[in-house]
Amino acid sequence: MDTNITKDPAYDAADPHDFPAMLEVERYGRRSTAFDKIISATHDHFWDPLDKKYIDFDAPWDMENAYLIPPKMSLELQTAIGDKLTEKQKIKFMNTGVLFSMSSILHGEQGALALSASLCHILKDPGAQEYAANQTREEARHVTAFAAYIKARWGKPVPVGPALGNLLTEMVLSPFVWKKLVGMQMLVEGLAMGAFATFYTYAEDPLLKRLCQLVMTDEAFHHKFGKIWADRTIPKLSEDERNKIEDWAAQVFMGLLRNIGSPEQKKWLYAEFGLDWQWAQGAMMEAFTDAKLRERMKDSTSIFRVLIKTLLKAGIITDRTRATYAAYVDMAELHSESDRMIGDDIAEEGIKYLMTLNGGKSLLTPSALAAE
Repeated sequence: MDTNITKDPAYDAADPHDFPAMLEVERYGRRSTAFDKIISATHDHFWDPLDKKYIDFDAPWDMENAYLIPPKMSLELQTAIGDKLTEKQKIKFMNTGVLFSMSSILHGEQGALALSASLCHILKDPGAQEYAANQTREEARHVTAFAAYIKARWGKPVPVGPALGNLLTEMVLSPFVWKKLVGMQMLVEGLAMGAFATFYTYAEDPLLKRLCQLVMTDEAFHHKFGKIWADRTIPKLSEDERNKIEDWAAQVFMGLLRNIGSPEQKKWLYAEFGLDWQWAQGAMMEAFTDAKLRERMKDSTSIFRVLIKTLLKAGIITDRTRATYAAYVDMAELHSESDRMIGDDIAEEGIKYLMTLNGGKSLLTPSALAAE
């Protein structure tokens, strides 16, 4: 079996240590046109996190007395954990939880930056390589932006949780294009689009809303790169190859669902409030059964609902693994939905705003850019 599972020349890759392969004369003339449209649209969604014309990180917020997002969005505050906290402590707990989320996003963006850069080293198709370079640039501005937001609200980020950190490391260091694209462009980007849509929809902090929308104008295109791979690869897979990709995706999904926001991933937060993280873990497990999780995933902005839909629409969920996801969402309902994602509308409005701000004129409408 081809461990790189290359089914389309656009995703052909060299060994990470074989730079001479990138100097082959014939390679320069074999440029796929598959990515031209999203490369050309790059200027339409340009923004600079260091320019206050786009976003002002000096905007104030009362961190001690105002929730960054409504308390109803906190799983913990709906359990026995919340019963142990005063209202003032709940605000601090909630806002510190947002710090964990923003730090996780920051680390995720750093992973995406490194992964995109690693694709530049191995993708042999000049068009795919150019797109990866564009995404690297955009992920770099996301790192700058989230670092600036965290500095403005808390001072500095917190360490990455083990579950996310291990997944990012596996994907960045993998020599296989399929694992990088399924892992980052679908799993992590799908998770991120859900998270950004949630924060944009529910955040009380206008600065956080603006930040999420600006990032989503880029992420809509990153997701498209993975979708092109899926369209050109999934139908051509052998049974063994499909099973390999499908099983890995299901494994990663369950690992993220069970671990990414669990008390074990942020022991320091509970210690700060004098709470035992293991007790908190038990309180969470008691309160949030699979039935409760299924109820929460009916929300179209649910990060895991968005993630499942991303995998389903890409053809990475079949009858073999369908039950894994059906325990949490109505798969028939997801299947009947259009390919549009929850973040597309938000991204399109952001692109319109940026095109006006940048004075750009595109031959394509924002709808065609973000949703295609």
